Amino acid sequence: MTKKKSLCPDGVRVGRSSAGLGLFATRAYKKGERIIEYFGRQVRGEEEYSSKSKYLFEVNSRKTIDGTQRDNFARYVNHSCKPNCEPEIVRGRVFIEAIKGIKVGEEFTYDYGEEYFNEHIRPYGCRCAKKH
Repeated sequence: MTKKKSLCPDGVRVGRSSAGLGLFATRAYKKGERIIEYFGRQVRGEEEYSSKSKYLFEVNSRKTIDGTQRDNFARYVNHSCKPNCEPEIVRGRVFIEAIKGIKVGEEFTYDYGEEYFNEHIRPYGCRCAKKH
């Protein structure tokens, strides 16, 4: 029996985290290095407000990405109040980039922003591993 090859892009893996599943480094990353792209189906208009998806990423006032699809491994990057990454929007595309050095085995995190935090995280309690 052959072992099934991971479909994750090089340098990352999905694993258990304090918030369920998370995305982890399988190699070291330098500050400023691009890690992964957040992608998915574009939603518009009323669907942005009626969607039950928790993977909506507003790129600008005219474009929102629904990152629900399973091959969008960037969807596993969890929220943190003390993140090691941040989203960078380049020509309508969303990339997750390191804002500090990241070691092998470390979980990738970014701050989801006040609106998402207040709507989806605060009511259940923040489960990020705060680094003080």
